[in-house]
Amino acid sequence: MLKRFSVSLEKHLLDQFDDYITSHGYSNRSEAIRDLIRKNLVDQQWQQDSEVVGVVTLVYDHHQAQLQERITDLQHSYYRLITSTTHVHMDHHNCLEVTIVKGNAFAVQELAEKMVALRGVKSGNLTMSSTGGDLH
Repeated sequence: MLKRFSVSLEKHLLDQFDDYITSHGYSNRSEAIRDLIRKNLVDQQWQQDSEVVGVVTLVYDHHQAQLQERITDLQHSYYRLITSTTHVHMDHHNCLEVTIVKGNAFAVQELAEKMVALRGVKSGNLTMSSTGGDLH
């Protein structure tokens, strides 16, 4: 069931919001507002250590001494969180490792932070979302 409500914004803020809508491909303001509200609610769930799903993405030089072993050791230490891992050879030196995770937000964040902090990781980040059970 949809409910209508109105929002008052300063012209400058509304213009910026309309630019955001256009640049992100929304067809109307309602869709954009719904997504922003959902994102905020998901962020709140993370802070409550609820169940989340996520992707840890790493780019690293595979010639870095013992880095692959340290990544594997961490993954084994957190094996209950890991759903899948994919390893891609980007070029002669660089690899992309994508680890799909599911579990409590704090544990998922802890694993991601430890993986990204490993010496030799050039780039790393965690993309996380609620499992969406409470969101409609």
